[in-house]
Order: sequence, then structure tokens, then C-alpha cells
Amino acid sequence: MRLVRFISHETKRPENGELRGEVILTPRGEVPLSQVRLLAPCTPTKILCVGRNYAAHAQELGNEVPTRPLLFFKPPSSVIGPEEEIVLPRSSLVHHEAELAVVIGKRCRNVRAAEAMDVILGYTCLNDISDREAQKWEKNWVRAKGFDTSAPIGPMIVTKDEIDGPFHVMLRVNGETKQDGSTRDFIFPIPVLIEEISTYMTLEPGDVIATGTPAGVGPLSAGDVVEVEIDGIGILRNPVR
Repeated sequence: MRLVRFISHETKRPENGELRGEVILTPRGEVPLSQVRLLAPCTPTKILCVGRNYAAHAQELGNEVPTRPLLFFKPPSSVIGPEEEIVLPRSSLVHHEAELAVVIGKRCRNVRAAEAMDVILGYTCLNDISDREAQKWEKNWVRAKGFDTSAPIGPMIVTKDEIDGPFHVMLRVNGETKQDGSTRDFIFPIPVLIEEISTYMTLEPGDVIATGTPAGVGPLSAGDVVEVEIDGIGILRNPVR
């Protein structure tokens, strides 16, 4: 299934549905895709992000490759959906980071890696917008990673029964490809990430694990249009101001 959240021109309120072609199936009937505005496809209680999960990305920023998953949070308030504006903070350097996002399907704790696929609902795109200026001096990355609009997610969740990895992750700025990688290059695969995270905290339905970004991160400026594309999932497009 391809799951979406949206606001239709008719109801003016958030709804959930299953996208099939150019229509969305909902409890109240079919809604034309042309008559809606897509929202972020989930409402996470938390977003767990994995730093330096591609060796080439760690190297491009001059960082060591971690020996266990490096984790940080983005708050729910940082989430925006497709076509919503990324609002740059007051910083001299803000970067894009294209990522595969795993969406959790059921409440879970202490999940073993061998059983991790059982708790996954599906996959979507995420752009980990990062304030590098703040990241240089702030050890916990709260300002660097958690500011409003720093977590574009979408355009839909593709359920795990419809798609399987490895995933091809790309990012374009104004049509020019900046990132082009594969989850084949993960240092820590998804089951290991779920085991590690769920050892320390309960994961709730709709929570998101952002699995790390491939090499090629770079700056964003006002007026840019940034697109994250993952084969089989779609394109997450956001203007920047």
C-alpha cells in the first residue's frame, strides 16, 4: 500500500488514505489526488536520526566512522510535508541530507534484530536539514538539527510488503544531482538500528528512524528547490526561503 495524509479542498481537515493511481481511497470514498494537498505521511512522537551511517559521508565531513550507531533527535515540531517551505535559520551554512526513513508500525520495546522487520510499517523520504554553524559548537545538536522545518518527510509511506531494499537515495538542488547513494552502503543495517534504539526507548506507531545520508551533502540558499528521491517511494520536493 501507499499511505498518505492530506487535506482536501472539500473538508479542509487532515485525513488518511491509500493512494491508488490518481485517487485516494478513504472511509468516505474516493478523493482525486488533484483535489488535495499532501501532508507529512505520519505524525511521529519522535524522530530518531542516525549520524554517519555511510562511511563516505563521515569522511567528507572529516569525522571518524562510528563503532555503534550515533543517534540524535528531531522533535515533532520540525516536521513538514511535501511542497512546504524549508525556512532557513540565521546561519551562514545550512546543509541538505537525503535519507531513507523507516516508519514504525506498532508499539515496541527491546526488539531483537532478527524480529525487527515485524515492527516496520513502511518507508518514506526524509531530508535532514542541518545547521552546520550550530553543529560546530553545540555538542547535543539541538539547535543544529531541531529547528522548525528541519525535517521534511514524504510524500507517502510505502508499506514493507510492497517494497524492499536496497534503496537508491538521490537528492537534487534546482534540478542538479548532489547526492546519489545506496543503502547497500549502510554501516549499520535497519534491523541493527531498531534493536539498538528499542533497547533504550519505546517506539510508538508513526515514529520515524532516519537512517543516515550518503555523501554529497551541501548548502541550501533561499530560492532553492530541493528534491529527495528514493526509487519506489517517490519525490519529496520542498522550496527554500
